[in-house]
Amino acid sequence: MKHRIVNHCIASAVAAVLLASAGVRADDPRSRVGTLAFENETGVAATIDVAGPLDLSNPFFQNLGSNGRACVSCHQPAEGWTVTPSGIRARFLATGGTDPIFRTNDGSHSPLADVSTLPARIAAYDMLLTKGLIRVGIGIPANAEFELVGVDDPYGYASAAELSLFRRPLPATNLRFLNTVMWDGRETFLDPTSTMCVLGTSRCYASLHFDLADQSNAATTGHAQGTQDLSTEQREAIVAFESSLYTAQVYDRDAGVLDAFGARGGPGPLVDQASYFGINDVVSGDYRSGASFDGNVFSLYGNWDSTETAGNVARESPRADARMAIARGEKLFNTRVIQISGVKGLNDDFNVPVLDGSCSTCHDAPNAGDHSVPMPLNIGVADASRRTPDLPLYTLRNLATGEIVQTTDPGRALITGKWNDIGKFKGPTLRGLAIRAPYFHNGSAADLDAVVDFYNQRFSIGLTAQEHGDLVAFLRSL
Repeated sequence: MKHRIVNHCIASAVAAVLLASAGVRADDPRSRVGTLAFENETGVAATIDVAGPLDLSNPFFQNLGSNGRACVSCHQPAEGWTVTPSGIRARFLATGGTDPIFRTNDGSHSPLADVSTLPARIAAYDMLLTKGLIRVGIGIPANAEFELVGVDDPYGYASAAELSLFRRPLPATNLRFLNTVMWDGRETFLDPTSTMCVLGTSRCYASLHFDLADQSNAATTGHAQGTQDLSTEQREAIVAFESSLYTAQVYDRDAGVLDAFGARGGPGPLVDQASYFGINDVVSGDYRSGASFDGNVFSLYGNWDSTETAGNVARESPRADARMAIARGEKLFNTRVIQISGVKGLNDDFNVPVLDGSCSTCHDAPNAGDHSVPMPLNIGVADASRRTPDLPLYTLRNLATGEIVQTTDPGRALITGKWNDIGKFKGPTLRGLAIRAPYFHNGSAADLDAVVDFYNQRFSIGLTAQEHGDLVAFLRSL
C-alpha cells in the first residue's frame, strides 16, 4: 500500500514545503509519489495518510452543526491537526474574527461576551488568539465529594453549574497510540465486558474506536452546536479518517532530515510501531508479553551517538553536532533519574513518597510517549501557584474533611466527582510536538524550553545548560 502525505489547502497559517523524505526511504515499498509537509519554527512536520489521497468529502471537513464549524475548524493539518495561536490570528485577520472557530459558545472567554465590533471580538477571543485555548463548560457533578465555595473568574461567568475551563484542542492524528480521549478522559468509557482491563483492578475500558466515535458526535453537537446526532455512517467515516493519520517532525533546521544515517524520525516508522493497551506499562510491565517495564521508551536516534554515526564522515560536522544533541536528549529522556514526588495518581496511589523514575516513567508508550493505560496525573500545572491573570481560579472544599484546595481547572474530578482527581489530566502523545505549541492543557508553556523548565523546577532535576538544550533538541525532533 502506498502512503501519501496529506496535502490540504484549508490550513491557513503556515507554508508548505516539498521534501524528498518523511521517514520512509525512497526504495521502501511504502514510499509516496510526493511528500507535502508544513513548516514550523524549528523545521518541518509531515503527515502520512495511510488510506491514500486526502478525501475532502469526508465528514471531518463538513459543516454538520449549526454554527459553520467542522472538525477541521479546530484540527488544522498545517498546525499538527490542532490549532496554534499564530494560525488562529491569521484566520482572525483574514475574516475580521468571523471564521467559524470564533463562536461564543466556546471560542470566547464567556458565552455572554460582546462580539458586535472588531475591538470587542479581539477582547472576547483573546484566549484563542494568545494561547489557542477553547473554553470547556462543565459543572460540579451531583455526586461530587467536594463543593465550589469560591470563584474568581475574570470574565464573570463561571459558577458551580458551569465552570469555565480553558484547554488546548488535542491533535486529531496519531490516534492509534491513545489510551485516553480528551484531557480529562471524559470520552474514555468503562466497559465491564471488555478485555482491556488495568491489571489488578476491575477497571475495564471500551475500545478506542467506540470512544472516538462518541467523541466525534459530542464535538458536533457541542462545539459545532449540531441539532441532531451524527449517523453511524458519519461517525465511522470520521474515525476512519482520523485513524489513518500519522504525524511527526521530519526535518530539523539544525540536524537536517530526521531519518539520516540510520535514525528513525519522521512519521513513516510510526505506521508499523507496536502499540496496544498496556504495552510497556510502568506499573505492571507489558500486558501481553509479561516483560518488565523498559525505560528506554524512545529508540529513534541511538545511531546518532557519535560523530561517525551522526554524519561527520560525510563532512557534515555542524549537522553531526545537532544530531548528537538529539541522541543525548533521547538518552536523557529515557534514563536521567528524576525523584518524582507529590504527583497524585502516582505517588499516592502506590504509596511511594519519592519514586526514582525518568521522563519515560510517565510517558511509557514506545516511540509515542503517552501512557499505555488510562492514568491521569496531577503534576501541578493547574495549581493556584501557577495561575495567570487570564485564568479563573476555583476554590473547592472537601465535603467530608473540610479541606480546601484552589485550582484553575479541576480536571478529571469534574467527570468522576472524586476529591483525589482534582487537577489530574492525561499525558498526551508526544509525536509532532514542534508544530503545535503552546503546551500543557492550558497552554501555559509557550515553547519546549518552557516545558523543560517546568519539569526541571517542579522536580528539582538540576539539569545543566547542555542537558536542557539536548532535551529540547530531542523533543522538537519528535
